[in-house]
Amino acid sequence: MYAIVDIETTGGHASSHGITEIAILVHDGNRLVQSFHSLVNPGKEIPLYITALTGIDSKMLRDAPYFEDIAAEVADMLDRKVFVAHNVNFDYSFIRQHLKHAGFSFEEKKLCTVRLSRKVFPGLPSYSLGNLCRELGISIEQRHRAGGDAKATLELFEQLLRNGAGVHIDQMLKRNSSEQWLPLYLDKSVIDQLPDAPGVYYFHDRKGKVIYVGKAVNISKRVRSHFTHNDPDRKRQHLLRQVADIRFRVCANELEALVLESTEIRKLWPRFNVSQKQPVRRFGLYQYEDNRGYRRLAIDTYKKNVPALYRFNLLHEGLLLMNRLIEQYDLHPKLCHIDKRPMDEQDLSFLEEPARYNKKVGDALLSLESDLPTMAIIDEGRNAGEQLCLLIERGSFYGMGYIPADFHVSDPQSIRELLEPMPDNDFIRNSIYAYATEHPGKVRRF
Repeated sequence: MYAIVDIETTGGHASSHGITEIAILVHDGNRLVQSFHSLVNPGKEIPLYITALTGIDSKMLRDAPYFEDIAAEVADMLDRKVFVAHNVNFDYSFIRQHLKHAGFSFEEKKLCTVRLSRKVFPGLPSYSLGNLCRELGISIEQRHRAGGDAKATLELFEQLLRNGAGVHIDQMLKRNSSEQWLPLYLDKSVIDQLPDAPGVYYFHDRKGKVIYVGKAVNISKRVRSHFTHNDPDRKRQHLLRQVADIRFRVCANELEALVLESTEIRKLWPRFNVSQKQPVRRFGLYQYEDNRGYRRLAIDTYKKNVPALYRFNLLHEGLLLMNRLIEQYDLHPKLCHIDKRPMDEQDLSFLEEPARYNKKVGDALLSLESDLPTMAIIDEGRNAGEQLCLLIERGSFYGMGYIPADFHVSDPQSIRELLEPMPDNDFIRNSIYAYATEHPGKVRRF
């Protein structure tokens, strides 16, 4: 038995939006045997763009039942039936969420007429409900209303059955079939070729744009978990609608995957990544000698062609460090550009001679140097002929790459040219430090 379902809603994801209309048509594989249709009061105002699309406004729903009032009837009609819809994950997530809130458990098999249409009628330019119906000569009355779209989906389903869909349906409804949870535009073969290895994966939309980057100890397992969890929140629902392809890059271990993921997120700026979209390190600590022979320290915007003693994401971080050095080593605020006023005669009369003052600056920078290690993480590579190497220079992440398995690392310069330079950030640096603490035998300090 099949339950062809269509709903209209107040928005795109089930966790914070309501149902405004529902239609269920029960089909036994040969004919329609039962139907249900109702407007639904979502308990909130209908957005204007929803009214423009569906024609449903808040006034129409004022006297309509709440979903809780019809939940028992809906649950009974869907019980032990295959849940069928066009883009089934959308309708299924809303129905499951609303039944759960009404006290009903719901875990029925589901069947997507978009995916089924691709198998039965391959090569069509579009598989939207409107375009499919035009292609197959199916009329739709009341487009973007639950009753009209459900009837059109029912006619489409019957045409699919008449054209040999049965064999595909049997495969798609198997317990271990990925067709039950795959995103709408993602082909099963893409999932099947994912490796059981650590690495980074990239979700692409239909235009090929990267919309999400993730890292995993097991790429295949992690990617599948994105789609198999029945999470109704906004992020998952939008991903289900947009993921059309998945690429990946195998890594030697989780640390490499973590560093690569962080670098790629900042480079590609994918739409659905949020947590690591932090600013790049935009400021640096610099030194120079003025015309009186004094070593001067300054915090300035980061300059690619001028070596920085240290780098910061925020100006505030640099100012805190500078003030600490001034206090601990009795440096002059004006010679460190903390006090922006020009030097006057009184300042010069109390100022030490350059050699003595410069020694204090040197001591301050030496203390900073001791807090900023230079080290390499040397770990196993992806195969026996290589080693993974990550380099930290003076407290900043330099880069990462693979070196020959028999290569002897004697100093930082010997491996710099073998590594891919990468942007430094707090997340990567702290992750490498944590890994070095946990695996001291893999650390080469210089």
